[in-house]
Amino acid sequence: MVKMFSLIVVFLVLKLSFAFCRLSDPTFFWRIKDKENYLGDKEADCLFSIYTKHGYVKNDYYSDNLDKQVTPKTILLISSVYFAIEEINRNIHILPNISLQVKIECNLMLDHVKGGLSLKRKEIVPNYYCKNQRRYLIVLTGPLWITSYKFGPILYFSRTPEIYCGYFHFLSDQEQFPHLYQMTPKDTSLSLAMVSLAVHFRWNWIGVIITDDDHGIQFLSELRAIMEKNTVCLSFVTIITYDNTLYIKMASKYYHQIIMSSAQAVIVYGDKESPIQLSFMLWKFENLQRLWVSVSQFDMITMIGDFMLNSLHGTLIFSHQQSEMFGFKQFMQTVHPSNYSNDISFAKLWWTYFKCSLPPPNCTTLKNCPIKTLFKWFSVPSLGMSMSETCYNLYNSVYAVAHSLHEIVLQHVDTYSENDGKVLDYISWKVFSFLKTIQFVNPAGDLVNMHQNRKLDTEYDIFYIMDILKQYSLKIKIGRFSGHFPNGQQLFMSNEMIEWATNLKEMLPSVCNMPCSPGLRKYFNEGKAICCFDCYTCPENEISNMTDMDQCVKCPEDEYANTDQTKCLKKLVTFLDYEEPLGIALAGLALCFSALTAVVLCVFLKHRDTPIVKANNETLSYVLLVSLIFCFICSLFYIGHLSMATCILQQITFAIVFTVAASTVLAKTITVVLAFKITVPGRRLRWLLLSGAPNYIIPICTLIQMILCGIWLGTSPPFVDADLHVEHGHIIIFCNKGSVIAFYCVLGYMGSLALASFFVAFLARNLPDTFNEAKLLTFSMLVFCSVWITFLPVYHSFKGKAMVAVEVFCILSSSAGMLLCIFLPKFYIILLQPQINSFNEFRKIHAKEINVN
Repeated sequence: MVKMFSLIVVFLVLKLSFAFCRLSDPTFFWRIKDKENYLGDKEADCLFSIYTKHGYVKNDYYSDNLDKQVTPKTILLISSVYFAIEEINRNIHILPNISLQVKIECNLMLDHVKGGLSLKRKEIVPNYYCKNQRRYLIVLTGPLWITSYKFGPILYFSRTPEIYCGYFHFLSDQEQFPHLYQMTPKDTSLSLAMVSLAVHFRWNWIGVIITDDDHGIQFLSELRAIMEKNTVCLSFVTIITYDNTLYIKMASKYYHQIIMSSAQAVIVYGDKESPIQLSFMLWKFENLQRLWVSVSQFDMITMIGDFMLNSLHGTLIFSHQQSEMFGFKQFMQTVHPSNYSNDISFAKLWWTYFKCSLPPPNCTTLKNCPIKTLFKWFSVPSLGMSMSETCYNLYNSVYAVAHSLHEIVLQHVDTYSENDGKVLDYISWKVFSFLKTIQFVNPAGDLVNMHQNRKLDTEYDIFYIMDILKQYSLKIKIGRFSGHFPNGQQLFMSNEMIEWATNLKEMLPSVCNMPCSPGLRKYFNEGKAICCFDCYTCPENEISNMTDMDQCVKCPEDEYANTDQTKCLKKLVTFLDYEEPLGIALAGLALCFSALTAVVLCVFLKHRDTPIVKANNETLSYVLLVSLIFCFICSLFYIGHLSMATCILQQITFAIVFTVAASTVLAKTITVVLAFKITVPGRRLRWLLLSGAPNYIIPICTLIQMILCGIWLGTSPPFVDADLHVEHGHIIIFCNKGSVIAFYCVLGYMGSLALASFFVAFLARNLPDTFNEAKLLTFSMLVFCSVWITFLPVYHSFKGKAMVAVEVFCILSSSAGMLLCIFLPKFYIILLQPQINSFNEFRKIHAKEINVN
């Protein structure tokens, strides 16, 4: 047991070590469609009865009578048995002085109606204990499972064990078939291998065609389970019935089921001898084109002279891994010198291989290869004859019998000597018992383990079959599946070979709908398969950077999605800067108006002794001009890089200097009213004007505003903040007001001062207007109030830098309104009409106004 286990471990290590190397070495096969052979690859049912003889006895290989009874494909099966026996009989290390012989009988099933069975002749029943009748050691059957099923009871009663060498079928039940050993292991990994291929090619919408039997139904059940785990969906399932009457009714439905589906890849599995073969011949005339995925038993030519799964898109075939038998071609030429004298005859019979031959140097892809180049490539000296799976199973079965018999001979060597070299009466069941547990390495270097419970995980070669010309086909090994590797690493594909063979970088897509490209996400519709979905654009500021993403990924707060929503970009940090046009314009206006205000102040100081300056309290005019200069300058705090200090200064400076300006206007307005209304000697309020009481309005109002600002700073002062969402792709740096209530209290207080000034000035608008500021103050407060009343809705309708720009513009426009409305007329008189600005002229004008009144 230890020796056996060690052999398996060493073999696995060697297989895994060379897995990539063997796949990297291209393996090509070519075949000619023989239109003259109307039987195609039809196989006959055969019994290969093995018996022994003493010494070296050559088998009678060539039989014209047998060749006439069977199809060309069956000759290949028979030749594989003869080839194995010839190798064993010439090998001095296996069964020395004992030769294996075989009796071959084919076409035993003449009729199969209502369970009936007709035999060609009675002599075919092996190991029947009659006098002078040969006893057979074991019987090999294949490729049709029905032969084993029908002849099984006869072989069992005659005490002859059987090895079934055809494709796997449910013949392993020890209670029903105790005498039978099935050479082909169950395809336990086939479903996983096919789904792994679908995942590799990104197929998620696949059709399935199976036969209506236990074999097909179980395969479908296993396939469904694995497909669900890998998010691959079934587009349709076509189950081909065996009932001829029902098949005629359903044939049209089968066809429409396929053509109405959008699935381009279709898996085919079942019994090739069922009506499924007829279906594909009918579909060929309908020009039904799909990428067929199947197993090696469907790699066959039908009676119409074309491949059963022929397609313009090619065919993918899963075949059990097997090595090519060197010398098999030469053996067939020896046995059948007239039929297989050249390479063309072999290419018509079966696939001819030229392993490890690189593609022609002048062919970048197969489709652009000149015909002459391809023919030269096919006829390279390394041509060899390949074996089908059934041939390979027959070959290994013969070797299994030989090794089992060899073990028995070694155990009974003494008995063999006492019999003086006579042939032992070997017990068939003893050989059969040895055979079911033996393992060996065949001449091709493959480990053959006959223990049913210890058979190695099934491995598959993956071939791509395509037509080159009308009569020539090429089969290329493009990958392999090995169950020895962990999940997700079991499939190996040669993308270079696929691209060279198909001239496409990707295999034909088979999806329910086109994949969702980056920037889109999948949306699943209720009631539809999970593989069928719609593609919706990602929500705002979310991305999908891969194909077929279920959910979009939200960008971080400091990043934003690009236009295609495929990647996140860093947001640009922005604020109202001096380097941008808007910042430059606002800063320029602020400086210009500040300079203009300073000029006006200088002019007023220079002409301070003139009536127009002295009228309405010149001190208040100076205070108002200075406060307006600061009003213009405070707007600069809103522009440029922000900090905690600038945020506090811009709000507090704005509040205080505007309060000073508004309270100064109120004081000037009250001064005008008092000057014209309180002029009668002895009035009680006369002392208000003479004492300069209106001037105290400024510090009182300013103090109240300073108290409000102090409360603001103490509770929730302004601070630097960043708005990540207001403007796409930008992070807006701005000064957060802190307490919004405090901000609007400060603003409301300034507004109340402005409204009070406007109300008082409005009452004094009809007083004599010689150097009278009543109308000018009224209009200036109207402008001031209009600007700030408009400010509130406009300010909240903008976002980002625009909000700051609106606030700066309101500061500048309201300050400019007061400057221009109050001081521009006086500035005009001082500079352009100095003759009016004199006390004599003032008395004349004032006298006229009194007479008019």
